[in-house]
Amino acid sequence: MDLKLEVVVLPVSDIDRAKNFYEKAGFRLDVDYAADDTYRVVHLTPPGSQCSILFGTGVTTAAPGSVQGLHLVVSDIEAAHAELVGRGVEMGEIFHDAGGVFHRGTEEGRVSGPQPERASYSSFAAFSDPDGNGWVLQEVTTRLPGR
Repeated sequence: MDLKLEVVVLPVSDIDRAKNFYEKAGFRLDVDYAADDTYRVVHLTPPGSQCSILFGTGVTTAAPGSVQGLHLVVSDIEAAHAELVGRGVEMGEIFHDAGGVFHRGTEEGRVSGPQPERASYSSFAAFSDPDGNGWVLQEVTTRLPGR
């Protein structure tokens, strides 16, 4: 049985502000549907992704900005960082973790710059949407077996 992650629901406080942010970041608008004042769904997909994001009115009770640690995989962390900055997205610096392959959920152990050998899965850059939902770019050049 295949289980494919299709949609991640994001809690946002201002739908149009979030929609503008994600479109500016290069996400494709798939759906913007409003049934009435109590139900609106906005669905966007990151470039090259099979998984999308969804937000709106009446779709979640989670607090705006409460989703953290969403990862977008990129093949070149420096190029992706530069493109998002060029699109007006406020990005943190590129970093790697001092102690291993995967970063911590805090700034503890962060070392400035990409991982020196540019090992796959080891270089990161973070940004947040206007509500504080947290995203991380992760450089993957060679997939682990089975991926």
